[in-house]
Amino acid sequence: MDEHPGIGFVDGPAGRRAVLAGTGLDVWQVIGIVKANRGSAAATARYLEVAQGLVRDAVRYYAAFPDEIDAWLELQAAAEEREEAAARRERAILG
Repeated sequence: MDEHPGIGFVDGPAGRRAVLAGTGLDVWQVIGIVKANRGSAAATARYLEVAQGLVRDAVRYYAAFPDEIDAWLELQAAAEEREEAAARRERAILG
């Protein structure tokens, strides 16, 4: 944590996750939004309503541990795809 101020860790059912201290946001969530905003820390900070420095903390952590964060992003994308597929099946049944 000394190397990455502003980053904490929480344990959950899927394992240990890096989080932005004091925000309730996982680093993977922040990075996903940074990517959606084409790398803009300022736009991401506005969207999340957090200080731009916190977004930069997440980006620094991601730069140091890209495989870890990319794995979380992939897990989330897979979960979203499963939910979308289930919703499509429900709509097909309900008409």
